[in-house]
Amino acid sequence: MDNSEYTDRMTTLSQVMKTLSERGIHREFRMNDKCEMKFENSDKVYQPSELIILKTYRFEGDSNPDDNAVLYVLKDNAGNRGMIIDSYGADSNYPGEKFDEFLRDIPVQESEEFNF
Repeated sequence: MDNSEYTDRMTTLSQVMKTLSERGIHREFRMNDKCEMKFENSDKVYQPSELIILKTYRFEGDSNPDDNAVLYVLKDNAGNRGMIIDSYGADSNYPGEKFDEFLRDIPVQESEEFNF
């Protein structure tokens, strides 16, 4: 399927989040202070092998590097879908190496479902 007509439609983080929410994806996976990755409103602690990255969106601020962000759409082994939102560069939401290491270890399986 050619998605060239959609190439520049989703240009902001808020636009992508709105579209994901319309598709039922509104909960976040978050790493806590103990470096445990949890699904919003859940006590389950995930390992990278229990998640799959379905899509990665990068946003760069036109005039301010503080506007740089990345949004990952993920699915867990039970089929729950959610997202991770992180500003990147010097002002990451998750300080330290653990978050970056965790993300690098998650398998990536790009899904055309999220090409919008």
